[in-house]
Amino acid sequence: MSASKRLRTNPPNQGADAGESGILNQRILLLVFESIKWDLHALCATASVNHKLRAIAKRLLWRELCVYRAPRMLAALTDGVPNALFGDSWRALAKLMFYCCGCESTRNFKVSQPSPGHFVKSSRFSKTSGRSFLSKKCRGDLLFVSDPCEHPTGDNEDDLGIYRGVFRGFMKSRTRECLIRRQVELEKRLRCPYCGFRVWSMTSARLVPKSAARRLGSSEGGLEYFVCLNGHLYGTCWLVPLSSDEDNGAAADDDKDDDEDSSDDDLDDDGEDYDNRTVAEGSWSSMGEEVAGQ
Repeated sequence: MSASKRLRTNPPNQGADAGESGILNQRILLLVFESIKWDLHALCATASVNHKLRAIAKRLLWRELCVYRAPRMLAALTDGVPNALFGDSWRALAKLMFYCCGCESTRNFKVSQPSPGHFVKSSRFSKTSGRSFLSKKCRGDLLFVSDPCEHPTGDNEDDLGIYRGVFRGFMKSRTRECLIRRQVELEKRLRCPYCGFRVWSMTSARLVPKSAARRLGSSEGGLEYFVCLNGHLYGTCWLVPLSSDEDNGAAADDDKDDDEDSSDDDLDDDGEDYDNRTVAEGSWSSMGEEVAGQ
């Protein structure tokens, strides 16, 4: 058998190419990241190696990270079928889970100086909290919202709270339907910090219920939040210091809101709280390029 014939029937590089681009390579990557508990530093470094690995991360790895970090929340958001939704936005969802987007002044919320975005070691998302951000007409929607990330602003000022959230099936949600029916205009200059799409101001749309301020520990009118075309929510508030009596009163109001919401078919059980698992300190320094930068 000639050398040329051997090359045609069994090219030396065929196995290597198949291993790099085929399903075998993806299985190896999954096993590796499972063994290191989906370390964010390693995932970002892997996705930055070349276009091929970046594509695998976009298609598969970011999704698996989200499922690993928040299995119950993802099961609720995707009706138990995580492959069916979110598409190319898994990286945006991962960013929303681990990144506080910071704050700048808007027409409805003024700050003395911008607060920069940063990665967080842990986050708590809850659909119980999400109910407080839905108006009465939209309480059939499912929304997860994080606890506010506290940003001190000075000794004589209230702390700044920055929070974020995500809707299930936003395209078919009552919130989106209400925004369109009211012909609320999209913000001209603002873009979602997680996916880059345009946003609605819920404050300008007058769709901010009083229960949102109570849930956040803020005064009524002391908050602003936006919802983008993909159903990502982010916003800011002034965190008012509460005495023990005021804290108990706010908790009672929240319980009342939850009782009212429990009549909705989609939200007939108590909200499942979710805590991101703490990630090693060294993981946060290199995430900006891959996750924070869209």
